[in-house]
Amino acid sequence: MNSEANMSVASRDRDSRDKNIRVMIVEDHPEYREVVEIALKKEPDIQLIGTYGAVEVALRSLQNRDERKMPDLVLLDLNLPGINGLDAIPMFIEAFPCSKIIILTQSDQEADVVRAISLGASGYLLKSATVSQIKTGIREVARGEATLDAKVAKYVMNILRETLPKQTVDKVLTPREMEILAMLADGLTKKEIAKDLGLSNSTVSTHVVHIFEKLKVQNAPAAIAKAFRIGLFRA
Repeated sequence: MNSEANMSVASRDRDSRDKNIRVMIVEDHPEYREVVEIALKKEPDIQLIGTYGAVEVALRSLQNRDERKMPDLVLLDLNLPGINGLDAIPMFIEAFPCSKIIILTQSDQEADVVRAISLGASGYLLKSATVSQIKTGIREVARGEATLDAKVAKYVMNILRETLPKQTVDKVLTPREMEILAMLADGLTKKEIAKDLGLSNSTVSTHVVHIFEKLKVQNAPAAIAKAFRIGLFRA
């Protein structure tokens, strides 16, 4: 019986590990990397599978690695020695297409933000973000959502308003969907939107799914960009 019980516990532990969000950190600042690493190791649903100071080393670590040990998500700095974070985004996506990327950087520069999103990053957080915000961002992106620093979200809106061409498209989204998309663009989470609008979390999630389907996009940053491009948001 003891042997069977031990096997059952081991099986549950293995299943739990399989369901964890596997995270890789690529950050060359050792002190900051250690702070994030310590914080993530305390989370029962997050499994830290590697921390690296350079893109080249991180990519080499993925070679011949078992798929179950591949990252679900990469926390990626931009200012790195050798290959920089922006150039690394398509490399990580090619190496393991199922991995998602959150940029974690000091840079809120226009070119960095826009290029990171256009290259496929699912999130963009500044290093001024709290550990709690980083962990929340990881969970949001793992669920198929996107995460943007509030300052960056508003900044992106201003950039897109000035740079993206407009097309007139009527009634692509319902008024409620437009309202929710505008709140996403302001950096609010779905839970915050639900609270502000007096809706359930599931109702807001359903609206967001419909927004993505109608705009034919995968995440919130892409939806915001598409909304400006087709003229749903106007200067």
